[in-house]
Amino acid sequence: MKHKDYCSGSIDNMDFNLQKQLIADDIRVRSIQASIKNIISGKFETSSQTQIPITSGVKLHSLNYIVAVTLGGRNATVIVDTGSDLTWVQCQPCRLCYNQPEPLFNPSVSPTYRSVSCNSWTCQSLQSATGNSGLCEKDLKECNYVVSYGDGSYTRGELGQDHLVLGSTSIDNFVFGCGRITKGLFGLASGHMGLGRRNLSLISQTSGIFGGVFSYCLPSTGTKSSGSFVLGGDSDTSIFKNSTQISYTRMVANPQLFSFYFLNLTGISIGGVAIQDTVFGKSGTMIDSGTVITRLPPTIYKAVKAEFLKQFSGYPLKPGVSILDTCFDLSAYEEVNIPTVKMQFEGGAEMEVDVAGVLYVVKSDASQVCLALASL
Repeated sequence: MKHKDYCSGSIDNMDFNLQKQLIADDIRVRSIQASIKNIISGKFETSSQTQIPITSGVKLHSLNYIVAVTLGGRNATVIVDTGSDLTWVQCQPCRLCYNQPEPLFNPSVSPTYRSVSCNSWTCQSLQSATGNSGLCEKDLKECNYVVSYGDGSYTRGELGQDHLVLGSTSIDNFVFGCGRITKGLFGLASGHMGLGRRNLSLISQTSGIFGGVFSYCLPSTGTKSSGSFVLGGDSDTSIFKNSTQISYTRMVANPQLFSFYFLNLTGISIGGVAIQDTVFGKSGTMIDSGTVITRLPPTIYKAVKAEFLKQFSGYPLKPGVSILDTCFDLSAYEEVNIPTVKMQFEGGAEMEVDVAGVLYVVKSDASQVCLALASL
């Protein structure tokens, strides 16, 4: 083990170098102290808050939720994804990109854009953030990245840094992926916003501003419907007011899957009938803004399906589609009686699932409508 200055060669201005190291050391200690304070108190004191609208991605041919940001002076509409860490957008020149209505991000015309070098700590953080280490070939100075998603979608390109604007807040040197090859189920969005817990996520990169705190109120699928995405502070102070009472439940820690967010699902009821299963409360349930259809453990899903079919009897059955195996033909009905679905969480929190979350309309004429739940 050698001191880091051993690798620096001769230092012309030793006084300046020492002062710079002391300043950096002070920043580090303050950061550690703040982290310890937050851990002990169980809360974060944020110095700032920003709020931006979150909308359905239907207009961009996506079933996910989207927000608009400004990156390097250019607008970008990105999918909000709590299940991944790296934020990325499609970039020029692009070797293989899908169509998007917004112009591709062009790093060559952004005066604040900088590439991330291969030997940097940021490049080394890719392994934990994406599951793939930074690709640094001998003739490449830039740090290349690869992100693969569970549905087979992927993006690859190089890491960059640029000025990011979220609502009323500006973030300098924000690290993101500049995608040169992207393929998959991204609709027409410009890219992804990674809200996971690892180092390169938006939440981690802005923790000094927002304290690692964020919340969202999800809108309906209507193209004119809008919810709120809030970074930092207390969501009760949001300009986007909630019309119904908010219930709270504890986040469940999962050290093996540190980057993801978990809740403890303790029960489900269909039309007032409680589903009985010993699996409830035994393991955490991941909450993921990038997953459209709720997946349940096989035994729980089987019981939910049986009770739903019992209460929704009399309607013609239709063949399943993809992962949805409980489907109906409702084209002949002006009105249908849909059983109320409620989910219970640790601490007594209960959520009544919106009708749009109970039945998924596969065909617009209602000739194929499916239970919007599936088995893991």
